[in-house]
Amino acid sequence: MWSPGIPQHTGGVQRVVVIVLVVAVLVLSLVWVFQRRLIYLPSTAPVPPAEAVIPAARDVVLQTSDGLELGAWFIPAEEPDRGLTVLVASGNAGDRSVRAPLAVALAKEGMSVLLFDYRGYGDNPGSPTEEGLAYDVRAARSFLVEDADVSPTRLLYFGESLGAGVVTELASEYPPAGLVLRSPFVDLATLGEVHYQFLPVAMLLRDKYPLVEHLADVTAPVTVVYGSEDSVVPPDQSRAVAAAAPELSQLVEVAGVDHNDPALVHGDLLIAAVVDLAEQIHRSP
Repeated sequence: MWSPGIPQHTGGVQRVVVIVLVVAVLVLSLVWVFQRRLIYLPSTAPVPPAEAVIPAARDVVLQTSDGLELGAWFIPAEEPDRGLTVLVASGNAGDRSVRAPLAVALAKEGMSVLLFDYRGYGDNPGSPTEEGLAYDVRAARSFLVEDADVSPTRLLYFGESLGAGVVTELASEYPPAGLVLRSPFVDLATLGEVHYQFLPVAMLLRDKYPLVEHLADVTAPVTVVYGSEDSVVPPDQSRAVAAAAPELSQLVEVAGVDHNDPALVHGDLLIAAVVDLAEQIHRSP
C-alpha cells in the first residue's frame, strides 16, 4: 500500500551527494596541504663547485635575514666589461647549475652574473615559500651591493618564470637599473587557473606572487621576453605583464619555442634583449 512521504530514491541521491561532497573536501584539503609541492620543484642533489661548471666562477655564500646560508655562484664579466651585474632569480625547478649557459652568455657580453639557489634548492636548507624567496633574493642583492660593491645603479634584475615574480617584488622596494622578465605571469592565481580549471585556485593559494600588482611600483625600465608556444606561462599573460609595465623598454617574442626550450632559456634573442637594456642604461644620464 502506497503512503505519502519522501520518495525512496531520494535517500540514494542524498548518499551520492554526501559522497561527492566528502571527496571534494578531501581533494581540496590535499591541495591545500601539498600545494607547494606542485609549485616548487627543486633539485636537492649537491651542486658542484662553481669552477667545475664555469672555470671563471667562484662559490659565494648568501646570508638571509632569517638566518639561512644559501649557495651561490658569482661569474665575472669578460672584457670589455660593461660595469653591469645581473642578479638572476631562477624559475621553480632545478638548481643554479641549470642556469650556467645563461650566465656564460651574459658574461661574454661583458656583464657579471650572480646565480643563486632558493632555500630548499640544491643543497640549501629550508623550504621554499613566497615569503622565504623574498628573503633569499634580498640576501642576493645585499651580497652584490654590500660585499661585491655593485652600485644599485649598475644592477640588473633578471627573473625567469617564477623568478619574475620574485624580482618584481624586490624591484618594487629596491629599484634596480633595469628589470628583465622572462616568461612572466600576471599572478600565480591567474596562472594556476589555466592549469587547474576545476579548482578554486585563488581561494586555495598560500603563495600569490602578484607580479602585476608589484610592477605598478617599479620605476626601472622593463624588458619582457616570452615564447610564442609557451605551454607553462601562456603568451597572453606575458604580454599582459608588458602592457602593465610603467616603463616598458622592449617586448620580445621568441617565435615557435616552449617554456624550457634552449632558445628561450639562454638563446640569442634573450641575450640580445638583455644587452639592449644594458645599452639603454649606459646611455641614461
